[in-house]
Amino acid sequence: MVDVGDDAPDFSASLATDDIEPFRLADRIGDGPIVLAFFPAAFSSTCSDEMRTIRDEFDRFPEACTVLGVSTDLPHALAAYREEYDLPFGLVADPDHDAIEAYDAVADFEGYGVDVVARRSVFVIDAEGTVTYRWLADEHGQEPDYDAVVDAAAGAIAPN
Repeated sequence: MVDVGDDAPDFSASLATDDIEPFRLADRIGDGPIVLAFFPAAFSSTCSDEMRTIRDEFDRFPEACTVLGVSTDLPHALAAYREEYDLPFGLVADPDHDAIEAYDAVADFEGYGVDVVARRSVFVIDAEGTVTYRWLADEHGQEPDYDAVVDAAAGAIAPN
């Protein structure tokens, strides 16, 4: 289980921004805090509420912070989802489950022919690559404490 104080596990996936491109977490370490917001499924109700809330709170995150949503959806689905909800942050497509397994953010799901999805969770990683915040949903439909996530991102900035 990844916990506060651990080195952030690396993973590779696809990143949906204005384009779809390869993504490797290790390449982003050192640029400032990183918020990884794992969510089960694009276009579902609670996930959409969560991503819209992060969108609406986006200006509260430190400028140096990289915010990323992460799900097991395919890259093109996440690109459409990002556009539909006008999300100002990238979405990481993890259909091979590399990220969710690395972060122990796996949720069993027996619907629509899908066995596994991301467990709703949030990790904040500082510029040194250390996990400084971890939150895991305890129940279906639970959302993170957004103030705590923003505070954790601000606290992950190294003092000058």
